[in-house]
Amino acid sequence: MTSEAEMTQQFPSPLEASADEVLRLEDENLQLKQAVRSHAVVDQAIGVILAVGRLTPDQGWDALRSISQNTNVKLRQVAELIVDWARTGRLPGEIRSQLEHELGLGDSSGDAK
Repeated sequence: MTSEAEMTQQFPSPLEASADEVLRLEDENLQLKQAVRSHAVVDQAIGVILAVGRLTPDQGWDALRSISQNTNVKLRQVAELIVDWARTGRLPGEIRSQLEHELGLGDSSGDAK
């Protein structure tokens, strides 16, 4: 026969289970909020790239991903830098160089540098 103490050890009380569930749901909610914010920044950066490069949304996504991979900078951070660039005109050199490359804006005219 199982004692009450043994039953308590095997199964958490409803209050303990509820508290654990609340903590889990709060953590999940925080992660979802962060994902939504990150997604919004990425979408905004793609919009900037589309406007500057006259690309399709898929091409804009590919360009953003390629810039991230070629500079070894996380995609969200590249997106934040590009959104900031649209506002301030400032963009780190390596990101700017890769963006120009992706948009075909490099100096390919043969002019002296």
